[in-house]
Amino acid sequence: MPALSFAPAFSFLTAFSRHPAAHPIRTLIRTTEYKLRPPRPLPFQPSVRTRQDLILAAGKVAAEKGASILRERRTGPVPTIVLGGFVPDATEQVFLLRGFLLKHGSVYYINYPRQGFSIDLVIAQLDDLVEELTTLHGQRPVIFSVSFGAGIVLEWLKRVRREGRQLNLQGTVLISPVACVEDLLVPGEPKPTTLLGRALKPYLETETHIEPGVIDKSRAIFTKMFEAGAQNRESLRVLMTNGELKQLHEAVIGTIRSIDFSGACERVQALRQFEAPSNYFSQELLPLSDAPSLILYSEKESAVITEQSPTRSALESAHRVYFPRSHYRVISNHRGSPVQHASLIFHCFNFLPPISAFYKHVRTGKLLQLA
Repeated sequence: MPALSFAPAFSFLTAFSRHPAAHPIRTLIRTTEYKLRPPRPLPFQPSVRTRQDLILAAGKVAAEKGASILRERRTGPVPTIVLGGFVPDATEQVFLLRGFLLKHGSVYYINYPRQGFSIDLVIAQLDDLVEELTTLHGQRPVIFSVSFGAGIVLEWLKRVRREGRQLNLQGTVLISPVACVEDLLVPGEPKPTTLLGRALKPYLETETHIEPGVIDKSRAIFTKMFEAGAQNRESLRVLMTNGELKQLHEAVIGTIRSIDFSGACERVQALRQFEAPSNYFSQELLPLSDAPSLILYSEKESAVITEQSPTRSALESAHRVYFPRSHYRVISNHRGSPVQHASLIFHCFNFLPPISAFYKHVRTGKLLQLA
């Protein structure tokens, strides 16, 4: 198998070096603030480890298969816990939103392990972190989740309900949720219709033997997806400086390169365990949470989510059954390239108005109005 080339992913970076970056007022304010107080996510060592220690004590899961948790500490009443998609890491998923999130409180990033993955351990870590914030610090967090991360959150909330427990959350944000295999692959279709479906199908066709070369193909597809969001060069020049663009690219491509064969397989196998929301449409388990919830999809999800996505269908038609205090919206861009799946980096300012309104709502308790 020839070595995987990431040259296409750097093509637009080269193009940017030939143009001076534009600095609209919002970018100037953000970058000035970052110079005065640079973003600095640091490793966070939790004080509450009850649930993860139980899993580790059973001896079936190694600690290395859990997430690393980073924290950017700020004063403020609304901490945020971020769970990203398959890639990039949570820290890059909200690259341009982090300044906004930090205005409300500390931000905790759940970064999945590169070598292996345990959904049980990651959910236990999330459980413990929420308990620590609520019981030791008296703060209810917002759970901010993207794509596969939103699937983890739905799985977590479902398990909590099955156990008869209550969570004390400030709110949940679900962006382009991928909560089951059927969101990516139409059952029985000979060839996947989505890019992500093509990347993941080899992992889902068998549980016993997966060719190691499949990981190279997956990396190429994830790189292509990231590159697709970077096609609007003019927009990017007003979003990021050249230095930020280089930093972001190095981080995202570094993540794609460093996820090993076990890490890729076990992330996909975790998704295989998730149930479509329609499968637990019952009074026994619903609502999943009484906390305010914001559910956002993009106008062009077709590279990732199938037209028949059961998660999108359930949330679009019955989101207030799952989350009684929820708002559902499709994010579009009327002035440029269509908003792609979970495009928080390249369409940050299309997502920001409803997210900003949601945080204002959870802080003040006033009626949420989405423009």
